[in-house]
Amino acid sequence: MTTTRRLRLHARKDPVLERGMADIQRELGLPDGFPADVEQAAATAAANPRLPGEDRSDIAFVTIDPPDAMDLDQAMFVERHGDGYRVHYAIADVAAFVGAGDPVDLEANRRGETLYGADEKIPLHPKVLSEDAASLLPGQLRPALLWTIEIDAGGEGIAVDVRRALVRSRAKLDYAGVQADIDSGKADPMWAVLREIGELRKQREQRRGGVSLPLPEQEVRVEHGRWALEFRARHPVEDWNEQISLLTGMGAAHLMVQHRVGLLRTLPEADPRAIARLHRTARALGIDWPASRGYPDFIRSLDPANPRHVAMMTACTTVLRGAGYVAFDGAVPEHSQHAALAAQYAHVTAPLRRLVDRYAGEVCVALCAGTPVPQWVLDALPGLPATMQESARRAGRYENAVLDLAEAAALAPRVGEAFEGTIVEVESKDPRKGEVMLREPAILARVEAASELPLGEQVQVRLVEADPASRRIRFELSEVAAPAKPAGF
Repeated sequence: MTTTRRLRLHARKDPVLERGMADIQRELGLPDGFPADVEQAAATAAANPRLPGEDRSDIAFVTIDPPDAMDLDQAMFVERHGDGYRVHYAIADVAAFVGAGDPVDLEANRRGETLYGADEKIPLHPKVLSEDAASLLPGQLRPALLWTIEIDAGGEGIAVDVRRALVRSRAKLDYAGVQADIDSGKADPMWAVLREIGELRKQREQRRGGVSLPLPEQEVRVEHGRWALEFRARHPVEDWNEQISLLTGMGAAHLMVQHRVGLLRTLPEADPRAIARLHRTARALGIDWPASRGYPDFIRSLDPANPRHVAMMTACTTVLRGAGYVAFDGAVPEHSQHAALAAQYAHVTAPLRRLVDRYAGEVCVALCAGTPVPQWVLDALPGLPATMQESARRAGRYENAVLDLAEAAALAPRVGEAFEGTIVEVESKDPRKGEVMLREPAILARVEAASELPLGEQVQVRLVEADPASRRIRFELSEVAAPAKPAGF
């Protein structure tokens, strides 16, 4: 499941952005580049990878990512097989370059994950690895963890294997380009197979009561000093592609649970208060959510081509609070489910960008080979949940700060204007303060009033502060919107 919001910048150099990003990195104590010994170790590793003996460069892999991505973790080839399907999924083999306890490994454990904000990226590994030697770039022979997953005619995974192999991607594709080819009938036949698999997996997800949250990409446009925020709707091929990643993570979890060792991604059931807040947010955005419709069905009803619906999807990340990891070597933990997926699940498909995937991948390779899990992996397992929890907090602070900067810059010229919205949160300690979800633009912001805020009510608010330097936005309550008059006979 995708849980990271991505901001993409469309702008030439902008002084507000440059100052703001520098301030954020300084305030959060984020690294500026890698230490010299880490860069040197990475360069040495890039020139001396540990290559596997099996060569599967015969498989016609391709990658599909945003057009400017260079840290390519996954390459895919899918085909019909008998009455069902076979998925080949190659994942970058970071352990072919990084050894336990070496400078790159120690630095990656300090960072935890790649941080994204606007066009800025603070990578998990030096770029000589993450965007070059270890990346599944087209035309290059690369070491990979090769997952082979058999799927029956109904979309159920029935067999999974992962082993080390050399692979070669045929092409570096992007979502918009592939979707355009699909829509025009020019796409390679493989994409029709991916569509079949993706739709079958989505149907299975619905039957078991799960829902994947297709988070949009938020775009920041700066033209002549004016800032604007908008959401980019996802292409259908992105959802089908995501189902392959989810399938692989569930296959990995199956292996781990079966052999009672590993590291699962977990999520508790949604807090009813979070669901109630989402109902208020839907109302703020003018989206119909009948009380009889459950959360999973509501998510599936949202249209990724509708900007307000995309804003609603972003608001729904609140139900992901409490996500974490659980490590085990022996008994399977009692709380091992990912509630949103209604399944057991593991992160294994993004080792260039997320630390935990390297360890989880090594567990699965050993289990499939019938060999002991490497001791360096077993030694690290107990501490990884805390490491990833801290990195997630850091990523959240960074992404939120960048979003606050973009929203403040976009609204700065509109101080004094009135906006319509709905009060979606009221502070328990001071009910005069809370949060308002604006209808246009779809922004969640702080609001204050002289008396208690009317939770769940449509209101008119006035923008009193939008300061890019402090990244602060503040509204004051103007009035509660009058209820609509009932229709006559």
